[in-house]
Amino acid sequence: MSLREVVSVLVLLIAALGLIVAAALAFWPIRDGDGDRSARAAAEVDTHVQRWVPCSLEGVLASQLIAGSITRAQYLRALEQIAARDEQRAPFSLPRDEAPGTRS
Repeated sequence: MSLREVVSVLVLLIAALGLIVAAALAFWPIRDGDGDRSARAAAEVDTHVQRWVPCSLEGVLASQLIAGSITRAQYLRALEQIAARDEQRAPFSLPRDEAPGTRS
């Protein structure tokens, strides 16, 4: 091997090593001296987040189901009762199909 080939191989190895070090530093976790950074970040997030409040009976039932306050069967039974109540209050009627060639 000539001196030129050795130098080019060394330059490539140093460049590759530099890229590996740069990539490792880019993804290395950063730590604060006091370790309080995550608590401060969580406190900042909590001040801007509002708690979701359901504004319908279905939303309340879904929240209770997710929280485990009611079972799936209770949830489905409550939805059936809501649907029956809605049907009595405002029955849904479909318009007649008046397309040509259909029977009445």
